[in-house]
Amino acid sequence: MKEYRVGIVGATGMVGQRFVTLLADHPWFKITKLAASGRSAGKKYGELMEGRWLMTSPLPEQVKDMVVLDASKVEEMAQGLDFIFCAVNMKKDEIKALEEAYAKAECPVVSNNSAHRMTPDVPMVVPEINADHLAVIESQRKRLGTKRGFIAVKSNCSLQSYVPALHPLMAEYKPTKCLVCTYQAISGAGKTFETFPDILDNVIPYIGGEEEKSEQEPLKLWGHVENGQIVPATSPAFTAQCLRVPVSDGHTAAVFVSFEKKPTKKEMLKAWAEFQGEAQKLELPSAPKQFLHYFEENDRPQPKLDRNLENGMAVSIGRLREDTQYDYKFVCLSHNTLRGAAGGAVLLAELLAKKGYFD
Repeated sequence: MKEYRVGIVGATGMVGQRFVTLLADHPWFKITKLAASGRSAGKKYGELMEGRWLMTSPLPEQVKDMVVLDASKVEEMAQGLDFIFCAVNMKKDEIKALEEAYAKAECPVVSNNSAHRMTPDVPMVVPEINADHLAVIESQRKRLGTKRGFIAVKSNCSLQSYVPALHPLMAEYKPTKCLVCTYQAISGAGKTFETFPDILDNVIPYIGGEEEKSEQEPLKLWGHVENGQIVPATSPAFTAQCLRVPVSDGHTAAVFVSFEKKPTKKEMLKAWAEFQGEAQKLELPSAPKQFLHYFEENDRPQPKLDRNLENGMAVSIGRLREDTQYDYKFVCLSHNTLRGAAGGAVLLAELLAKKGYFD
């Protein structure tokens, strides 16, 4: 595999920092440029991160002396790069405009942001679930008037816990309705316990926009490409409730689901154990060997014990049992800044690289 020159736009935020740690020793991708807001531009990354580095691993040596560029100076940033990762903290319409500007500068964008997730010709991809949606890029390039440039996005971080568990059951058993309650870590809001003291001894029953995303985005993931757009699926019907809980990393989901053709518990466990997606088949560097792990213990999965499974890229499932209102209920867990954010975007970029979209 050739080495790709990569930029990180939004390199100073929590997700940007996570990108830095994941790409520091990546076999295919080399961090070549870093960008942030105009306030940070012109300073060395190591100096900017003093007292602001939120990762548990140390700041990688190779980025310390990199001078941070102004993310809004698109041509300067895009020059000499094969693609960028984008994880900026701006208003939605500003993010949309910025990402399109990079795409039009013939620099592909792999985005962690939500701004373009529901744009019909922007693929929102979990590599194990809907790798075929990359086909829509051809139509997006026509709309943007680009040869190389395009935008691809990863889905909402909380979806990465429960959608992968439902996916292997879709074709044969056809889920009809699903209720999900997510218990989301504070790193999902870019916070730590030091910067978010209000969460200690507390649960906050509201995360802006999260319930709508949790109900709508799975249907786009399970949609199909038609006439240059992604047409969302019409079922299952979702209802979601999202809570912020005092956990550093790891989103937990309590899932209740009914099926058109109800599987046995044994059939569900078999579907999970045997499932392999495109990421596993292609042996992408960041892909977990076993995507879905089922725990037999009644008190698992737990964020503290299980979020880092397979470098934080696997999904944990437990407590599968029949329900009185729905057919089944179970609990899921995924690492929200690894599988859910930066790691999921890196895996998507690996898929795009393997399929030749950066060439």
